[in-house]
Amino acid sequence: MAGVTLCLINQKGGCGKSSTCFHLAGAFAGLGYSVLAVDADPQGSLSQGFFGSDEIENLPAEQTLAAVFDESTFFVDRRQLIRQTSFDNIAILPTNLHLATFNAPTPESAGMIQYSLRDALDEIGEYDVTLIDCPPNLYQCSWNAMIAADYVVIPVPPEDFGTQGLRAVHQCIDNARKLNTNLRRLGHLITRYDRRLLVHRSYEARLRTLYQEMVLDTVMPEVSAFKVALACRQPVQAYAPKSKAAASMRALAGELLTRIENRTNRKTMA
Repeated sequence: MAGVTLCLINQKGGCGKSSTCFHLAGAFAGLGYSVLAVDADPQGSLSQGFFGSDEIENLPAEQTLAAVFDESTFFVDRRQLIRQTSFDNIAILPTNLHLATFNAPTPESAGMIQYSLRDALDEIGEYDVTLIDCPPNLYQCSWNAMIAADYVVIPVPPEDFGTQGLRAVHQCIDNARKLNTNLRRLGHLITRYDRRLLVHRSYEARLRTLYQEMVLDTVMPEVSAFKVALACRQPVQAYAPKSKAAASMRALAGELLTRIENRTNRKTMA
């Protein structure tokens, strides 16, 4: 498979972007793909998932994604920013609060900084799958992710607050496609799903009515294995490969790959 870049975006916190990136990296790695996880959220949750808060919070700016946006580090080899995790096939470009300085709320008027992440990933190269975790807003970091990505996945919990603002997300994607004509929507991913709850089933039905085939078949269940594995600093594929959580992540990885292959073959816009 040629290298592919996916970004996970929603302007709401707590919808499962970081958790999905973390565990999906494990699922792709388990399938034998080399994975680069890019933490584009100044909170650094994805980075802390692999290395813990103490190590990540104490990283200087020049060892994090912030260096990609900083003009004073323009000539730094971006490959030096990559940190290998303790898991085969998974590396990460880490982030901490140093990135917040660059996450401006008016990204479309920012000049060449809009292409900073794209140019860095072009320089880094080498990985089969790149997963970009975005902050819970549509500011510069999310904008950069969309300019750098091939596909967008939109995690959505099945509740009012989770589904609000999706129109703004889609509008932002449409705007980003003016600069990145290769960008495609891969689908909405229902997260934190409890099939026992009527409200969750109702919201799932509503999403599928509104967005039809643009809602992924795979849903992410609200199960403890995800949280326990994260607490142990392991993707669930490594921590509990026989669990329902791990099976769900493998199914998600497989569905994403199938959709990517279908879109590549059809050469159509999603």
